[in-house]
Order: sequence, then structure tokens, then C-alpha cells
Amino acid sequence: MLIIDLSPGDPRLSAVLPVLRELRPHMTDGLFHELYAEGHRQGLRFTAAFTEEGEGAEAPGGGECLGVAGWRVMVRTFDMCTLYVDDLVTTSVRRSSGVGRALLAHLEERARASGCRTLSLDSGTQRLDAHRFYMRQGMGIAAFHFTKQPTGD
Repeated sequence: MLIIDLSPGDPRLSAVLPVLRELRPHMTDGLFHELYAEGHRQGLRFTAAFTEEGEGAEAPGGGECLGVAGWRVMVRTFDMCTLYVDDLVTTSVRRSSGVGRALLAHLEERARASGCRTLSLDSGTQRLDAHRFYMRQGMGIAAFHFTKQPTGD
């Protein structure tokens, strides 16, 4: 398995998008590229796991995309520096095969190298299998995340 950082415009992003859609089904090709271009300026990065070249369906310049992580390094008042994971998804046919674990380990090493004190993420309350996975990886539930749609009032 190869774990590769992808910049906006990288042709391998076309192989990443179908995997990302398993978590973010609303994501169209145009929206993905638009969000990544804007998000990249704000620190968003995508790292993907691919099969070795020649294995499985070919992505431009690589093998099959097995999983993807969207992440960024952030400085916050309560934990100083964190590597925040926006998205972590493994293609459904490769779940429980070590891809998610490898991506998370890669991000943990990147967090260490970046001087981060934590690696953090949010996970939807309905995603119980994901919660079990994160806990098996040594993560704990540290907070509740609250949201509200802004109103014109």
C-alpha cells in the first residue's frame, strides 16, 4: 500500500472522489475541486492510500484508491496544536483490512512531526462502527460538538 499526499489538480484525485463519496455522497466532481482549491489555502490536505501500481483498477499514475483522509493542522486555545481530521474513509470493499488504521497511523506520525499535542476528529453520532474503530485505535470521546445553522435574525 502506498500512502500519498495529493495537491489540488493532482490527477489521482479522480480516483479519490468515489471513495470520499462513500462518506460525503453530496460531493460532486466540481464541488470537490472547488472546495479543495479553497480549503488548501486554509490548510486542508488530502492523503490517500493506493494499491501498488499495477494492482486493481488504475488511477492516473497509481493503483486503486483504497482510502482517503482530509486533514489540517490547526492551532486552538484548548489543545494548542492539533492535527484535525475532516474526513477518514476506506472504500467499503476494503474496510477492516488495515487501510484506515494505516491512514490514521500516518496522520498520527504527521501530527508528531508537526509538533501537535493531539490528533482529533468529529464523527457523526450514528456512525457506531466508526466509533468502535477509533476507540480500538486508542482514541477517546473528549467533547460534544454542537452546531447551529446561522439565521438572519
